[in-house]
Amino acid sequence: MLQRIWRCTISPERSSEYEEFAREFSLPMFRDQPGFRGCLMSRVGGDCEVLTLWDDEASIEALQTSASYLSTVAKIRAAGFVQEEHGSSVSPVHLAAFA
Repeated sequence: MLQRIWRCTISPERSSEYEEFAREFSLPMFRDQPGFRGCLMSRVGGDCEVLTLWDDEASIEALQTSASYLSTVAKIRAAGFVQEEHGSSVSPVHLAAFA
């Protein structure tokens, strides 16, 4: 299993819009991707992280070329509440526990 972490800064006064977007567009899009295992979204002030879990590198590569992912990225950029994208990183998960 791999984790992918995407980081961005949003305008804190638009945080409710960002979270609504995540519920309406981002989470459903992730759920439809092959190899998707889960998602955690965190925010402190305007600093946001989206941690997604994937079966393997091929799943992440497929995500990044998926029409629904590219459409969602275009929508989030057009919405204008993301002030700065800090990029993403991928690393292996060596230990996981869920309740």
